[in-house]
Amino acid sequence: MSLQNASIKLTYFIIGGFDTVKRPVAVGVVMLITYLLAVFASMVNIIFIVSDKQLHKPMYLLICNLAVVDIFYTSSATPTMIGVLLAGVNTISYVECLIQMYVFQVGGTMEMFSLTIMGFDRLIAIICPLQYHSYLTNTRILIFTYILWIVACSFVLFTLVTLAPLPHCYSRLRYTFCDYAAVIRTTCVNPEKYFNQIAIISFFLSFSTFTFICLSYCGILFFVKISSNNDKKKMGSTLVSHLICVICVYCPLVIIVILTRFGVVLTLEERQGLLIGTILGPSLVNPFVYCLRTKEIKIRIFKIFRKVNTLRPELFHGMHF
Repeated sequence: MSLQNASIKLTYFIIGGFDTVKRPVAVGVVMLITYLLAVFASMVNIIFIVSDKQLHKPMYLLICNLAVVDIFYTSSATPTMIGVLLAGVNTISYVECLIQMYVFQVGGTMEMFSLTIMGFDRLIAIICPLQYHSYLTNTRILIFTYILWIVACSFVLFTLVTLAPLPHCYSRLRYTFCDYAAVIRTTCVNPEKYFNQIAIISFFLSFSTFTFICLSYCGILFFVKISSNNDKKKMGSTLVSHLICVICVYCPLVIIVILTRFGVVLTLEERQGLLIGTILGPSLVNPFVYCLRTKEIKIRIFKIFRKVNTLRPELFHGMHF
């Protein structure tokens, strides 16, 4: 009997990626703390930028968008993994699984798009400082951002359309959440063709966005050489912040999706560790990088801490024991 004839009517998946974890509660607690920190830090960035009119500038709108993407991306799969580890809830409905897979892929695509447009923004700011605000207005940045979200949603729809009609022979997922690779392995077809398709798409997205970012860096570095020492420090700080975020997003992605297609063999544990790092790493690093390395946001945070410190003595002075 062929696998196609042995297909089953699937209503839910069993998540089996954490079956070999020796200390699930400890891992779950670490992931929960990391997730809460990542979401909190991104929310702080969003609140600061939205509430302060002085920060309603193109660069800060892009930082705000990146914070939204980080929350969107990390929330696509992390709550499910935490639920498996801490609550033992290792099942997910078929429809929820496909939605999770789609949201996860949109989030990953938007991480790359967001870093690309941020690199372009810094390039224009450094090359054309006097014309920067006339070239990149708030309205244009918002339009660019909306277009990128639409492109990402449309692009990722391809994987959902190709996967949804396929018959399923298994209900157990080998990985820790509804990743495309995990779901395609439950179908009754040879997954190699589909792995190659997703590898080509991922390679195109990652290569094109990474190339654009590298070209932006080349332009910035060229202008750094002919700039004054003061300007060099500012430009260097801009590059370092962006570069940290780029490394966090692209390094695990290149290993998991692209290098594995060219002969790099990963164990199941290594793949899942990299996948979890891909989800939690950028979402945790990005907001802290831009909080600590962006002057205006850092000043705003210090002002809040100063207010809290000045209020403390007054509060204690007013209390009678």
